Amino acid sequence: MGTRRRADMFTEDGRPSDDDPREHGPRLGDERTTLTETLRKCRLTLELKCDGLTAEQMAPRAVPPSTMSLLGLVRHLADVERATFRRLMAGQQAARWFGSLDDPDGDFDGAVADPTLVEQAWTIWRSEVDFATEFVATAPSLDIVADDPDNKHGSGGGAISLREVLVGMIEEYSRHLGHVDLLRECIDGRVGQ
Repeated sequence: MGTRRRADMFTEDGRPSDDDPREHGPRLGDERTTLTETLRKCRLTLELKCDGLTAEQMAPRAVPPSTMSLLGLVRHLADVERATFRRLMAGQQAARWFGSLDDPDGDFDGAVADPTLVEQAWTIWRSEVDFATEFVATAPSLDIVADDPDNKHGSGGGAISLREVLVGMIEEYSRHLGHVDLLRECIDGRVGQ
């Protein structure tokens, strides 16, 4: 993960560490602040849970027969960020990074133990997170709406607001962070706080 310093998330009394960067964001904010801060913490948890791992540790499918790996999840979430914010909300023509119609599971299937692929996945994920963060920060309100006719983003097949998109992204990360916890524990026994 580059030169980031690993935060020690674990304390003897179980209380949040002063070094845990998830614990010092804004509190008691308005709706936009609350949603974006929650999503920021989810994204940061993904980074923290993968911190310090080698390509060989990021790529294995540790819970057979699942195709999930930590690297696969980083790639998957990069594509979800891209589809949600670039394609759906901003209306950009942006193909998936890691999958295609011919290989819909390419985000997981192509996750192999190659340091270059791991760095590429993090770079792409961070660029998609940066785009999404800027998009949400500059949106005139959480009431802006995009059309989701095929229900790919939880709209039920129709209009979906930025507010609903943010809640959906929090749900997406939360579901996968449970997977990340299990995968990390299989690698080196580390459990999360």
